Amino acid sequence: MNVKKFVVGNFYEEAVLFPAVTKVRRAGYKIHDVYTPFPIHGLDKVMGLKDTDLHIAGFIYGITGTSTAIGFITFMLAFDWKINFGGKPFFSLPAWIPIMFELTVLFAAVGMVLTFCWLCQLAPFVKKTTSTCAAPMILLLWL
Repeated sequence: MNVKKFVVGNFYEEAVLFPAVTKVRRAGYKIHDVYTPFPIHGLDKVMGLKDTDLHIAGFIYGITGTSTAIGFITFMLAFDWKINFGGKPFFSLPAWIPIMFELTVLFAAVGMVLTFCWLCQLAPFVKKTTSTCAAPMILLLWL
């Protein structure tokens, strides 16, 4: 049976927390989380957390939504079923801006939710992995 050991630290000031996190990381332990009542600037760098690439995925989903809107509207109104709306040209880009914006937001929002669920292993189609860390570390900051 694999027994997991946890160490919990309680700090009342930021000035004491940062050196403690640095010493624990240098000792070779992995810090899983630090709980604080408010965000502490620079703590993620000290913990060794890498930056997320989630914003790049959001941009790609947004561009996909915009491209889908332009492509479908252009095909439908300029090639497939040409209808004259009050004398406007068939390729009337300013009239399509609200639809393009809505599809951009829709694709980005749904894509980000699915990507977040996939990265956090919350989606039903993702195989769950278990942590094999022998001694995870949790530091608490209570003020």
